[in-house]
Amino acid sequence: MSEGKPGTRRDGPADEVRQFTIRADDDGVRLDRWFKRNLPRIGFATVSRWARTGQIRVDGKRAKPDDRLVAGQTLRVPPGGETGGKKPRERRDLTEEDIALARAMVIRETPSAIVLNKPPGLATQGGTKTKSHVDGLLDAFVENDEQPRPRLVHRLDKDTSGVLLVARTPGSAASYSKKFSGRSARKVYWALVVGVPSVREGTIDAPLAKQPGSGGEKMHVDEENGQSAKTRYRVIERAGTRAAWLELEPLTGRTHQLRVHCAAMGHPIVGDGKYGGQDAFLTGTISRKMHLHARRLIIGTPESAKSTGAGGKLDVIAPLPAHFAGSMTALGFDENASDASPMRDEAPERSPAEKKQAARRHAKQYRKARRGERRSRTTSAATTKAKNKKKDAARKPKPGPKGRP
Repeated sequence: MSEGKPGTRRDGPADEVRQFTIRADDDGVRLDRWFKRNLPRIGFATVSRWARTGQIRVDGKRAKPDDRLVAGQTLRVPPGGETGGKKPRERRDLTEEDIALARAMVIRETPSAIVLNKPPGLATQGGTKTKSHVDGLLDAFVENDEQPRPRLVHRLDKDTSGVLLVARTPGSAASYSKKFSGRSARKVYWALVVGVPSVREGTIDAPLAKQPGSGGEKMHVDEENGQSAKTRYRVIERAGTRAAWLELEPLTGRTHQLRVHCAAMGHPIVGDGKYGGQDAFLTGTISRKMHLHARRLIIGTPESAKSTGAGGKLDVIAPLPAHFAGSMTALGFDENASDASPMRDEAPERSPAEKKQAARRHAKQYRKARRGERRSRTTSAATTKAKNKKKDAARKPKPGPKGRP
């Protein structure tokens, strides 16, 4: 198969033996995971059976489901088997306007990613009442059935604008997701807030939890039961005591974290009525839209790490939306006053509380995974005990006439 086109057969349809060349994007992936990525309709049971009977070959040698593949290897796949598993996702029919919107958002393209500048008011993913969203526009970047559909690896709130990274392939999605979850990705946001913080630079450390009665749609500070949430901030400029321009860098990734932290500081983000109420709106020519923008993203790229081992970086800055830029001008702020430099160089060290919380989550998942196994063991033990009891009763001699054994 030609590298860069995942799932392309080098020869033969599904009813014949197929040969695949492992792409760089799948380098290091397990064999069973490769099938899930590239031939999702072939189930794990089929892959295991083929491996057990020697029908799957890697460079002519037998392979096991947990073997790691290497870029450039040739994978032999026997015919058939495409009846189980998930069906390939059908491509969405997009209008010319949808395609134009998707293309207009692009600010950078690399072999592993498409970087978008998401406009405010457009949701990242769909929901019950959300029909227009970024995820629904990603088919605009798929040119043919052999090309994988790009995948979201992080999200922005509907009313937040700015840098949104989309992975081109399953392999790059896994790589970028690890960087986001491992906190090595550095994100800098710009925000206009009501009033001016008394401390020009610092860290907001306020645990967050879902607010009761909000159906999970709203968060609040919860010192006792909340999840750890930390945000670095600094004041770039101020408009008297009326408003300030802040740079925010989330050190954790909680829902609505920046919005709740700014409101908790006593300086809600301009236009964020959800957390600031009426106090979040300024009079005059300042827009009532939310003024929170993902200005810059710095993240390691999978292709550079594999080709050089040096872990190169993708560094992208997203231009401000019209309403934000207009408010900056109205308040006398100069965009050139800051280059949105991160306030930290490396991923922050997890606190003891965060490590303990992660350990609890891991233990909970482990117990859940073992629950079914314990039940089966209990059932098996009870069944064995009943059988043994029945055998003992059968072997025990019956009593004879009175006074005789």
